[in-house]
Amino acid sequence: MSRTARGRRGRRVPTVGRSLAAVVALVGATLAVQAPQAQAVPPGGKDVTAVLFEWRFDSVAAACTSTLGPAGYGYVQVSPPQEHIQGPQWWTSYQPVSYRIAGRLGDRAAFQRMVGACHAAGVKVVADSVINHMAANDGVGTGGSPYTKYDYPGLYSGADMDDCRAAISDYRDRANVQNCELVQLADLDTGEEYVRGRIAGYLNDLLSLGVDGFRIDAAKHMPAADLAAIKSRLTDPGAYWKQEAIYGAGEAVQPTEYLGNGDVQEFRYARDLKRVFQSENLAYLKNFGEAWGYMPGGRAGVFVDNHDTERGGDTLNYKDGSAYTLANVFMLAWPYGSPDVHSGYEWTDRDAGPPNGGTVNSCYADGWKCQHAWREISSMVGFRNAARGQAVTDWWDDGGDRIAFGRGTKAYVAINHETSPLTRTFQTSLPAGSYCDVQSGRPVSVDSGGRFTATLGAGTALALHVDARTCAAAPAAGASFAVNATTVPGQDVYVTGDRPELGSWNTGAALKLSSAAYPVWKLDASLPAGTSFAYKYVRKDAAGNVTWESGANRAATVPANGTVTLTDTWRN
Repeated sequence: MSRTARGRRGRRVPTVGRSLAAVVALVGATLAVQAPQAQAVPPGGKDVTAVLFEWRFDSVAAACTSTLGPAGYGYVQVSPPQEHIQGPQWWTSYQPVSYRIAGRLGDRAAFQRMVGACHAAGVKVVADSVINHMAANDGVGTGGSPYTKYDYPGLYSGADMDDCRAAISDYRDRANVQNCELVQLADLDTGEEYVRGRIAGYLNDLLSLGVDGFRIDAAKHMPAADLAAIKSRLTDPGAYWKQEAIYGAGEAVQPTEYLGNGDVQEFRYARDLKRVFQSENLAYLKNFGEAWGYMPGGRAGVFVDNHDTERGGDTLNYKDGSAYTLANVFMLAWPYGSPDVHSGYEWTDRDAGPPNGGTVNSCYADGWKCQHAWREISSMVGFRNAARGQAVTDWWDDGGDRIAFGRGTKAYVAINHETSPLTRTFQTSLPAGSYCDVQSGRPVSVDSGGRFTATLGAGTALALHVDARTCAAAPAAGASFAVNATTVPGQDVYVTGDRPELGSWNTGAALKLSSAAYPVWKLDASLPAGTSFAYKYVRKDAAGNVTWESGANRAATVPANGTVTLTDTWRN
């Protein structure tokens, strides 16, 4: 939940304690020694997690089968499954009132079906787990349980809460951070044996349903030794743990204290990626990771954005267009940490809960962004799996925002974060032969010296790996649309034209283009060979309002074989 959690009656609570005094290093080191041996990385050879934020369990199950398993994701992370306070906001999921699986995302049976479906698809399940606190108010939970702050019948009473009943106010003070209330949420005394037992009982219940691991929300607000004691009571003490412990310079509690329990999320990674992609040079990423002062890579959880940071502005988010997409490409190609791919929904109100109560009828509809399924991102999961265990080789940069590097003899990626195309001959360590650029779906030939020549469009990447040697057959004929068009939040770009395949000028049947390379919107459409057609682009907002580009109808002809490539600019 972190510092962007919401308190009583949903009031926004300001962030505190970002620049504070010295670290209590000796205490942190002692706690780390007492904790059990870390599970350094998620078990198995697939370490990428798709975080399906606020997706209902039945929608998660469908995604595991259709997308996550085939793409090679090792894990899916689901939002907190326990009963919580009522309300439409996303953050209600982070205010528990009981440990029953009875939230807005589905019941116990739906959760168990989801775990089974994901396992059948080869995807393990991580549950976001809220164990630091309970709710901030009084009411009736999503499963019908009545509660008051400090009294959760059959579970906890006021005696099970920490004595400090005030909000955290000083991040330089360890006791204040770990004994007082995170944005007025009832703080559990995790030093008590009874509380530890109830928390372990909840996590063991999830393990009994097949869960493979846990993200520990607000870990920083519980002593590392308390978490170690809770973990030791699990039926599977080796279950994967990923702990939310946000780094703050000079704060009393530091993320490294939690490494003895398992992985720890490295928030500096995401913050620095935003700065580099927005205002510095990608060339600086040549030694990205531990050399930047981060935690050991084998024990760090990394991400480009998560549900807190995308709303708080700490990191890039889907509104940042190609910079966001390319940052995800880089993260999945770079051998530091275990990556989370955030997959959420469009928002203008930062408190807004999920569309359709979390039901995803279709990706890219009803506001669901489905970043995990974007070709540019999902294709890099296979890249990462193929490159596992290989060091970075053949680094190249132009001193600015164009970089390329290999992963030994297994993979190679090039990224063009400039506003103009890049054409060059790249030197790799790949074996000679044919490869498929998994970013574009186009073939690339590597010669006997490991070289290939290619052109990367502005804001695009190219990625080759040994497990993608041939490209899927391209459509027999069609058109590849690309239009440079800026939009405001809530707007998307579509194409329509005089052919039934393009909606026959009906904007309700127009084809939606992908914003993954924003401000360039792209779509490949099938059209009969030899067909001449007229077309134009339109903008549509969430209310269905349509804006046509100006000027005459555009025209193109599909060749007898292959596709016609269209590179356009929106006409105001």
